[in-house]
Amino acid sequence: MAQPPWKPPAMRLFLVTVLLAVFSAASTKSPIFGPQEVSSVVGNPVSITCYYPATSVNRHSRKYWCRKGANSLCTTLISSNGYVSKEYAGRANIINFPENNTFVVNIANLTQDDSGSYKCGLGTSNRPLFFDVSLEVSQAPEFPEDTHVYTEDMGRSVTFECPFQKENSHSKKSLCKKIGQTCELVIDSTGKVNPNYKGRVELFMKGTSGEIFGVSIDHLRLNDAGLYVCQAGEGSSANKKNVDLQVLKPEPELVYADLRSSVTLDCALGREVANEAKYLCRMNKETCDVVINTLGKRDPAFDGRILLTPKDNNGRFSVLITGVRKEDAGHYLCGVHSSDLPQESWPIQAWQLFVNEESTIPPSRSVVKGVTGGSVAMVCPYNPKESNSLKYWCRWEGDGNGHCPILVESQGVVQEDYEGRLALYDQPGNGSYTVILNQLTTQDAGSYWCLTNGDSRWRTTIELQVAEAPGKPDLEVTPQNATAVLGETFTLSCHYPCKLYSQEKYWCKWSNKGCHVLPSRDEGARQPSVSCDPSNQLISMTLNPVKKEDEGWYWCGVKQGQTYGETTAIYVAVEEGTGGSRHVNPPDANAHADVAPEKAVESSVSENENRPVLNPKLLAEEKGIESVGDQAQENRASVNAGSADAPTGSSKVLFATLVPLGLVLAVGAVAVWVARARHRKNVDRMSISSYRTDISMSDFKNSRDFGGNDNMGASPDNQETVLERKDEIMTTTEIATEPEESKKAKRSSKEEADLAYSAFLIQSSNIAAQVHDVPKEV
Repeated sequence: MAQPPWKPPAMRLFLVTVLLAVFSAASTKSPIFGPQEVSSVVGNPVSITCYYPATSVNRHSRKYWCRKGANSLCTTLISSNGYVSKEYAGRANIINFPENNTFVVNIANLTQDDSGSYKCGLGTSNRPLFFDVSLEVSQAPEFPEDTHVYTEDMGRSVTFECPFQKENSHSKKSLCKKIGQTCELVIDSTGKVNPNYKGRVELFMKGTSGEIFGVSIDHLRLNDAGLYVCQAGEGSSANKKNVDLQVLKPEPELVYADLRSSVTLDCALGREVANEAKYLCRMNKETCDVVINTLGKRDPAFDGRILLTPKDNNGRFSVLITGVRKEDAGHYLCGVHSSDLPQESWPIQAWQLFVNEESTIPPSRSVVKGVTGGSVAMVCPYNPKESNSLKYWCRWEGDGNGHCPILVESQGVVQEDYEGRLALYDQPGNGSYTVILNQLTTQDAGSYWCLTNGDSRWRTTIELQVAEAPGKPDLEVTPQNATAVLGETFTLSCHYPCKLYSQEKYWCKWSNKGCHVLPSRDEGARQPSVSCDPSNQLISMTLNPVKKEDEGWYWCGVKQGQTYGETTAIYVAVEEGTGGSRHVNPPDANAHADVAPEKAVESSVSENENRPVLNPKLLAEEKGIESVGDQAQENRASVNAGSADAPTGSSKVLFATLVPLGLVLAVGAVAVWVARARHRKNVDRMSISSYRTDISMSDFKNSRDFGGNDNMGASPDNQETVLERKDEIMTTTEIATEPEESKKAKRSSKEEADLAYSAFLIQSSNIAAQVHDVPKEV
C-alpha cells in the first residue's frame, strides 16, 4: 500500500517512539532467536525465552545462559547440564521445551547488578549458535505513603477508585495529575475536562453507599503514566488519595517460523474495541505499513497467503500467514482504528518475526503454470510423522478479510463444482500428497493452500497461472461423445505425443476418493482393461461388457514413478441398447445331409481334363458347412457386432481366417502339379486285347500317401502287372515287396487321383470349420 503523503508530527513521533521502545535495530543471522532487550525492576523476576531450529540434535544439545565480559569472553551462569553459578544459586533455572523448540531462562529477585549483556545459546559459548540479550534492571519508583499503583497496557482502559467520607458526599470531586510541584486538573464533577483527556475520561459515582467515586481513562497513552490525586471536598476537610499509573509499552511477542512454513499472530485488544476496524501493519522506519485490515486493504506481497479471522465478540482476531518467505522477517503491530494505522491512544500488540532459513519444510513449486483445457499436478508437503492426518486443499479468496473454502479432502469430499476434474492422491511414505486439477479455465487461476489437521506449520501456498492454450492439448481422447451401450463392448483411445512416449500411461476411473487406476488386461476378467499401441502413440481403454456402474468420469494420464503429469478427462454415459448386439447362429451341420459324398467327388471332376479340380464351396455344402467366403463374411459381422469400436480386432480375425486357408490351397496345388508331372514322365503303355489304361509308376510307390489304404478289399495274390516292351507282350505276376503295403492292393492312377483329391477337399473343409470358431475365442 502506498504511504500517505503526509503524517502529523505527533503521529511520526509516536511511531518512532514505539519503534525505539519496542524493537531493537540489531539483527542476527544465527538460527537461535529470542528477545534482544529485556527490562525489569529491582526485586521482580524475569523470564527469557530462547528459540532454536526443530532438529533432534538441537533438542538434545546443551543450553546455556552466559554473561559477556571483557575480551568477548562469556562466563556461563547456568546451563541445562545442571550447572548453576554462585551468584545464581537458589534464584535461577533453565527449562527445555523440546516440543516447542524453546528453552526458558528464569531469574528471580533481580538486582541492579544483574544489568548487562548476555548470550542465550546452544552447545558451547564459542560456537555461533546464540543471540545477544541486553538486560536492564532499574530501581523501583518511590511513592508517597498509601499510594495505590495501577498497571495497564498502552491503549487500554483504567479505572481509579477514590473513597471519601459522608460529609463530602455533596462536595466537588476531582482528579488531577502531579506535574512537578503542581497538580494539573484532569476532570472534576462540575464538567471541566483537560483537553488532553477530552473524549476519553469520565468521572462517576460507584456503588450504592455513596462513599466512592470513580474515574476511568480510556485509550491510555505512554505519557498518561504518572502520579494522580483523587480529591473530594475542599480545604483541610477534603479527602485525598494518591494513585500511581504505570502505562506499559507493548512488549513484542517473539514468533519463530521456518522458511516456507506458516505462522499465526493472535491479537486480543479488549471488548471495548470489538466493533472497531482491525489491522496488521509492518514497521518500516517511521511508518507502519498495512499488511491487511478489515476494510479490504492488503499488501500485494501477501496476496494469496494471508487471512484475517475474527475469533469472538471480545475483540480477538488472528492473522494467518502461509508460505513464509525470508523477507517476511521483521516487526509487526496489530491494532484497531478506523484509520487502519496505529494511533497513540489505541491498543496495539507487537510481534517480532524471525524466519529460520534452515527449514524442515522441503522446497516445492510455489508457482504452477497451466493452459486452458489442460491440467496441473501440485505437490503438497506435510509432516512425515503425521501420515495419518487428514489432508485438505482450499482456494484462497481475497474478498474482504480473505477466506479459503475447502475444495477436496482426503476423506473423499469434493466440492460439487469440481466433480470429475479434481483428485487428491495421498503418498504416505513420501511425506507429500498430490492434487490434480484438469479441464482448466482461466477462472481457475489463483492461489491454493495445502492443509492438514496436524502440525499447523505445514501449510503451504501454491499460485496457479492459467494461459490460453496455443494449440492442441498433449492428451486427446476419442470419441469425444462417449456413450456406451449396456452389455456391449466400448473402447476409448487416448492419443499422446511422442514426447510422452517414455512416461507411464494410464486410465483411471474418477470418484470422490480419487481416481482408481484401471488394471491391465490380464489383471481382471470383467474389469475395464487397458492396452497400449506404442506405434500409434495411443493407449486404449475397453469396457467389456459395459455395465451400468461403468458410467462416470474417466481420466487418461501420464506419470513417472510417483510424479504425476498431464491428464485429460471424459465422461462416459451408459444407455440401453435399441436393438442389441447382432447375434450369428452357428452353422447347421445337417444342412446338406441328403447329398451323397460320391456326388460331391464326382462333381469336382472337370469334363475337360482327366484330373480333379478344387471346388471348395460344393464340397463344403456336402459336409454341412458354409463356404470360405461366406464364413469370412460371417466372422466380420460377428466381430463388428461385438466390438463396433475396435477395427483392429476385425482385421486380425480376417487375417487369421484367410492365411491358413491360403496355405492349404497352395500346398494342394503343389501336390497336384508334382503328381501330374511324375505321372506323365513314368507312364508306360500296355495292351491286353482291346483294353488300354495309363498307370503311373509312382502310383505304386506313393499310393499310401493319397489314401491308398482305402483299397483294403483286393487280394494280393491276384495282382498283375502287364508291361509292353518293343511290341512284345509279357505278363508278370508278383507279390508287393513293401512291408507296410503287403496287404494293400494298388489301384489305377485315375482312381488314386480321384481319391486323393477327395481326401484333400475333406481336409480343407475341416480346416475351414476350425477357422470358423476363431472369432468366438477372440
